[in-house]
Amino acid sequence: MPLIRAFPGLRPAEGRAADVAAPPYDVMNEAEAREMAHGRPWSFLHISRPEIDLPQGTDPYAPEVYAKAAENLKEMEREGILIRDKQPCFYVYRLTMGEHQQTGLVAAASVEAYDHDRIKKHEFTRPAKEDDRVRQIDALNAQTGPVFLVYPSAAAVEALLNEISQTPPEMDVTAADGVRHEIWPLDDEEKVATLTHEFDRMEALYVADGHHRSAAGSRVAASRKGTNSSHTGDEAYNYFLSVIFPHNQMQILDYNRVVKDLNGLDKETFLTRIEAVFQLQTSDQAVKPERSGEFGMYLDGQWYRLRLDAAKIPSDPVARLDVSLLADNLIEPILGISDPRRDNRIDFVGGIRGLSGLEQRVDSGEMVVAFSLFPTSMEQLMAVADAGEVMPPKSTWFEPKLADGLVSHVLD
Repeated sequence: MPLIRAFPGLRPAEGRAADVAAPPYDVMNEAEAREMAHGRPWSFLHISRPEIDLPQGTDPYAPEVYAKAAENLKEMEREGILIRDKQPCFYVYRLTMGEHQQTGLVAAASVEAYDHDRIKKHEFTRPAKEDDRVRQIDALNAQTGPVFLVYPSAAAVEALLNEISQTPPEMDVTAADGVRHEIWPLDDEEKVATLTHEFDRMEALYVADGHHRSAAGSRVAASRKGTNSSHTGDEAYNYFLSVIFPHNQMQILDYNRVVKDLNGLDKETFLTRIEAVFQLQTSDQAVKPERSGEFGMYLDGQWYRLRLDAAKIPSDPVARLDVSLLADNLIEPILGISDPRRDNRIDFVGGIRGLSGLEQRVDSGEMVVAFSLFPTSMEQLMAVADAGEVMPPKSTWFEPKLADGLVSHVLD
């Protein structure tokens, strides 16, 4: 079974990509989704967030929500908004955000490779979110949310993707956030075979974002295999929708922390406890860490720079992550937060919101202290996955985000 394969994608008809394209289903709440889809009857949010077409207050996990998603998908096909390619294709996908650009490949990735850790994970998943994606896939009989995968940079692959993308794209959409999405379908059998071969030579792919979607794809495959007496391994359900980028084109932003209180400590005692572990300096400007082991802290209208001695940074690939260094040296021992997944005293702020987003959360009185971190690198992520370990929650924030609706994988 190949690591990836081409597939006949379901995608917007000519001239419809801008009507259809939507942000990923999990980057907005229901109210925001309703607002984004208002006046846009063909927005993919009607499929990825179908509760927006039901009365407010509807349980997003209710059976009628998944039924509505299936109904909306059928209507978009019936009206010719979405059409299916007649032959298997790869799809070259380029994202442009300001000066940053990354070019990857939309492909169906092997569930078997995922199950045998050739497509490597670095996060735990939550059963409720997995269940939601399983029900969505089963209701639609399609995977509509791509898993964001990364491959170790390979010159032969990048050269071919760049060659294909020299022609005008078939889909070209600039989203409301200013990110440009370009797609080139590729049905040339020789080039498809070359890309399939080049990926098959790779030792592994890595899940960057979409752990729940990939886990759901695996569960759907196992379920359908179990009920298919004539299972061959070639069925579409043996693969899941993915977009695969080279690791050296990724842009990972910082994923920062805000905390509601000082764990019963007054300000002076809190700073004294920190000085026992970190080098602590006040700063006249907002602190954006410049290297690993350095942190910014915003407290009572004042920014501080915290530096951890290099000798205190362990060699373990998880323990040396900046999110771990902050947790192990400050968040847990000083602020008393040992389980950031469940403790409602801590929250997480994606770097896309900037340092002003941290100041706002503290100045409003909602939070008491904020911490800015140096971003996790792709090399660190891959090292954790290679070691078979799991990263702490909210370790990476990838930008730009993929769009939903530009290519879907039907499980027929």
